[in-house]
Amino acid sequence: MSAGLSAARTRAALRTSARVSGELLLILVMLAVTLWVLGRMWSVVWPLLVGLLLTTLTWPPARFLRRHGWRPALAAAVVTVAFLLVVLGIVALIAVPMSSQTDELTDGVVEGIQRLREWAAGPPLNIGDDEITGAMDSAVARIQDSVGSITTAVATGVGAVVNGLITAVLGVFLMFFFLKDGPRFLPWLARQLPGRLATDVPVVALRGWETLGSFVRSQALVGLLDAVFIGLGLWILDVPLVLPLAVLTFVSAFVPIVGALFAGFVAVLIALVSNGLTDALMVLAIIVVVQQLEGNVFQPILQSRGLGLHAAVILLAVTLGGSLSGIVGSLLAVPLAALIAVVWNYVREQLTDQLTDPPEAAATADG
Repeated sequence: MSAGLSAARTRAALRTSARVSGELLLILVMLAVTLWVLGRMWSVVWPLLVGLLLTTLTWPPARFLRRHGWRPALAAAVVTVAFLLVVLGIVALIAVPMSSQTDELTDGVVEGIQRLREWAAGPPLNIGDDEITGAMDSAVARIQDSVGSITTAVATGVGAVVNGLITAVLGVFLMFFFLKDGPRFLPWLARQLPGRLATDVPVVALRGWETLGSFVRSQALVGLLDAVFIGLGLWILDVPLVLPLAVLTFVSAFVPIVGALFAGFVAVLIALVSNGLTDALMVLAIIVVVQQLEGNVFQPILQSRGLGLHAAVILLAVTLGGSLSGIVGSLLAVPLAALIAVVWNYVREQLTDQLTDPPEAAATADG
């Protein structure tokens, strides 16, 4: 005879399931409200995040100056000015050599287009000038028909650039204040919070700060590896503007997806107009190989060590962030995942039972 279900245990299981489901539902509602509030405050949150990331880069020299007797405001001002000079130097290092060779690059582009037309006119394509002209006329007609959408896209792009500049300026100002007053923030925060929060929140904030520093340092190391390997390949192929292209590759590593595509496109274009189609294809192959190594080997390994996350978690975080919020999501996915891991680990530490010696062992130790 089979045993029947216990009514009391069944009711207890249902009550437990209902309670857990209700608690999870409340947590999900809280998360949804939090994300909605952050979305409404994004114009403030985004510069704040940029300022924090910039501060992780510039805090080591500021800390060095403060330890050697510099006043906080003076140390922050010197480091901020030095940071701006470095940024301007990087821009000049990229822009000046390229502008000095504008005429050569323009002639190379024209020559490259002519070579493509000659290649298309020969076998096996056998595309004549009439067909090329007709295709160009059709393209011009389509562009004319879609002038409105193009204008909208250009306006959207200009607005994005303006918003990016405003965010960058605000981020630099916030970086200065973080460098100046950052060490006083955690004690001030502890005084504002009641009870146990005065201990828990500053600890989590400090761990989160260390995690952001690890993220920025690992990202800089990944960009350096990209710049070295791609620059070495360009130097071997005797492509002009090797140093500006290497610097552009390093800088673009901080902007996921689009940064790598832009730097690779510029390198391939310069190789095409200066060295020809064969070298351009070789440059493209080098960039693809290096980018694959970066995305699947260098970046997951380096960031997993610095952030305490598994490489697979990093890959999934970048994929999810990109699918949800595009470039910004890809940029913030890894540090956000690391911060979530920091909070989770701290909560787990607080919820874990502390192992204590049994009374017998303690008495033996005292004796």
